[in-house]
Amino acid sequence: MTGRNFVSDNVAPVHPAVMAAIATANSGPAASYGEDAISARLDETFGRVFEADVRVLPVATGTAANALTLAAMAEPGARFYCHEQAHIAVAEDGAPGFYVAGGECVGVAGDLARIDPAALRASLSDANGGILSLTQATERGTVYTPAAIAELAGIARNAGLRVQLDGARFANAVTWLGCHPADIAQRAGVDAVVFGTSKNGTLNAEAMLFFDPAFADELFPMRKRSGHAYSKMRYLSAQLEAYLAGGLWLELAARANAMARRLADGLAEHPDISVLAPVEANLVFLDIPEQVLEQLRADGFEIHAARGGASVRLVPSYATTEDDIDRLIEAALRQS
Repeated sequence: MTGRNFVSDNVAPVHPAVMAAIATANSGPAASYGEDAISARLDETFGRVFEADVRVLPVATGTAANALTLAAMAEPGARFYCHEQAHIAVAEDGAPGFYVAGGECVGVAGDLARIDPAALRASLSDANGGILSLTQATERGTVYTPAAIAELAGIARNAGLRVQLDGARFANAVTWLGCHPADIAQRAGVDAVVFGTSKNGTLNAEAMLFFDPAFADELFPMRKRSGHAYSKMRYLSAQLEAYLAGGLWLELAARANAMARRLADGLAEHPDISVLAPVEANLVFLDIPEQVLEQLRADGFEIHAARGGASVRLVPSYATTEDDIDRLIEAALRQS
């Protein structure tokens, strides 16, 4: 249970099914560096999810997954076109440029953290290759539709760019859209997906998905040099396999999304609280009076100030319960 902590979905515990899978993987010796039986199954496992041939490389952090997928497709000096609020631009301390010599992020405008197609065309007017990076769900909790991704990917491809998707909350986006995962990935023109899981029930596993195996083949030396070639990869792979088994990933995301919707609807009843962005995933952005916020914190609720102009960002997780949500709503409404 997350209880009174709404700072991030990173605070949530590991799902029991994932912990059980780690324990099972710990039952004896296994080959290292991805040569184990669990890791060998991942391409096929993810291939069934995306209905495509896909190469899967597990890593332990989202920052590494983002930087390495970009580096696999980029030339030295490449530009990474992303939204102005994108995680790779504002929260990863220059990781893309660290992995790609001379690489730099170029912020592109758009409401609610979604890139505006016209702004992208303008930004690419003098582009000579590079990468378009889209975040799904976005830093404002909004979601790109399949059509929106296809449009932006088409603009990027016409300018000679590859397309990467930062899917830290990919499951939340798929759940909200009710679409097939492929519809916001390779079918929409995406070359590589960072398939995030750590925010939605795993311990420390992120998957880099490549729909062109050539990019994956280029990455082993870079992963080795950067410290992301894991000798005991089976423990990362076991988490990913358990996460996908039986649709668990979508079940957990649906729960988190539902808790966010319940929270937004309840707090909107307060006359002085405004919901600042559509709640399309598990992020809720609110304008809350300072005195109400201070009292909520005094009542023991952990709340983090938001980026991008909103006063507060609340993040339920798969482990957040209806009681957790209702306690926060009741505490806020007592001050109306």
